Amino acid sequence: MKLKLAVMLAGALLSVAPFAFSQDAATADKTQDQGQKTTTGNPAKKAAKTTAKDTEKGAKVAAKDTAKGAKVAGKDTEKAADKTGEATEKAAKATGHATKVAAKDTAKGAKVAGKDTEKGAKVVGKDTGKVAKKTGTAVKKGAEDTGHEVKKGAEKTEDAVK
Repeated sequence: MKLKLAVMLAGALLSVAPFAFSQDAATADKTQDQGQKTTTGNPAKKAAKTTAKDTEKGAKVAAKDTAKGAKVAGKDTEKAADKTGEATEKAAKATGHATKVAAKDTAKGAKVAGKDTEKGAKVVGKDTGKVAKKTGTAVKKGAEDTGHEVKKGAEKTEDAVK
């Protein structure tokens, strides 16, 4: 079975080969007869043209892609700038609010401190008045005692002089 298949395949190949070669020869003869150049005669020129066309297409595609990329980058940059602006605005509001709260707390603290100072001053004033009164009483007593003794001394001196 394998042998039959191999024989048939070889026969088909042998019958097709002359047909293929005759087709190429006929085409080559016709193009040379008409005075035209064959494409197989200058493959470097054909490759250069193809390369130039491909490069041009590639440059156009690259330019379009670059333009799209620039638009996307611009939009992304704009969005980032908006977000940064919003964050800065929120931070400024928060800072302003914190400053107001701190100012209110400071004012309350100063008010309480003022009241406490006033109360302390009243207490100190009362205590100073009491101390002054006691000191005045002590001075008065001392002066009276000193006056009595001076009087006694003066009377003794007077009696001694008589």
